[in-house]
Amino acid sequence: MKISISFEIKNGYIPASRVWLRSVIRTALNAEQAGSNAEISLLITGQQKVHDLNRTYLGEDRPTDVLSFPMLPSAAGTDGFVDPPDGLKHLGEIVVSLPQAIIQAEEHGHSTDREIAILIIHGVLHLLGYDHAKAVGKIRMKAREAAILEMVK
Repeated sequence: MKISISFEIKNGYIPASRVWLRSVIRTALNAEQAGSNAEISLLITGQQKVHDLNRTYLGEDRPTDVLSFPMLPSAAGTDGFVDPPDGLKHLGEIVVSLPQAIIQAEEHGHSTDREIAILIIHGVLHLLGYDHAKAVGKIRMKAREAAILEMVK
């Protein structure tokens, strides 16, 4: 499993170790039986970057907590992708707003690392095709998020 993690930290706060962040992603992928030949990129960045990405790629001119950019044909709703020669399933990229994670952690009364784990799990589920646009999908996704969060060490 290949997991790429990048940080763009501007306020001095450094979240949990890369090892722990990778373990959160692995836990989510394993819980969803997504296989060991998957690749995900994780970017933890500032609010403005997430706002810009949200506006540019999703047409939403507002900040948000997490964005997912799926690369799988079924998740992205596109066809015609060719299996890469390295054999890895390139699932996509997750972008987390660190400032928003800090705000939400304070609002919910838990640690920033726990909030980051919640956002990463949410992002992984989106990369795997989960959607919360409809009530039934929202209920299913929230249940999976909670179950996977319980598995995170």
